Amino acid sequence: MCDSPGSRRPPSFRRMTRVRSLLALAAAALVAPSSWAEDAAGNLTVVELFTSQGCNSCPPADRLLGELAAREDVLGLSYHVDYWDYLGWKDTFSLPESSVRQRGYVGHAGGRYAYTPQIVVGGEHQVVGSRRAAVETAIREEAAEPMAVEIRARPDGGGMWHVAMEPTELPEIVWVWLVTFDDRHDVDIERGENSGKTLSYYNVVRRIERIATWDGRTALDVPVDMRQAWADGRDGCAVIVQTAGFGPVLGAARIRRNGS
Repeated sequence: MCDSPGSRRPPSFRRMTRVRSLLALAAAALVAPSSWAEDAAGNLTVVELFTSQGCNSCPPADRLLGELAAREDVLGLSYHVDYWDYLGWKDTFSLPESSVRQRGYVGHAGGRYAYTPQIVVGGEHQVVGSRRAAVETAIREEAAEPMAVEIRARPDGGGMWHVAMEPTELPEIVWVWLVTFDDRHDVDIERGENSGKTLSYYNVVRRIERIATWDGRTALDVPVDMRQAWADGRDGCAVIVQTAGFGPVLGAARIRRNGS
């Protein structure tokens, strides 16, 4: 692993009931009607990899994430952190928001330091990202959780979408995130720990935005402007619902380009 000094693996969180995701998807107005379609309606297990092009321990985890991202029952996302950018190679996809998200998970679990590669499954199972068996076990455990609330994401013309949920009893406040991503990038690393290698990255996160905070007491309907994401050529987006403070993921929905 690429560890910060004194880093340690945070303990897993208490499991919680997850949200049932049901996508009502059609074409976005700025592209041809057949360009976008429903993808993986139903139960999705969210697998978040925190990685860096500057970490020589990360390539095995990046390959594993690529395998997981191809599964219909998994929403796999690669968050490139920025805290290794000073080591001779600036990650071409690093985002400060990715580092903030990872540190949020670490802090919620009572940890002190972040490291790469780290995988977080369902917002609560934290494992070393290259440990396939541990990751698969966490996915199975998370997928076995019951579902409780329905999420709908639908287009509304002009590049606008709506993320909606019906009133439901929640144990605590939740955050609703919109994450846009690219399917794959192959990158020639010219300096740093991975110098001379060509590395592949999958479901690379390009933008993270919190679009709502919700207590479940009333229906939620959030308008989301997707025009810039589509114009930038993004391959997909995800809606992630999790308890506030980077707690367990309660639900997820995914929208992807046809044929991707």
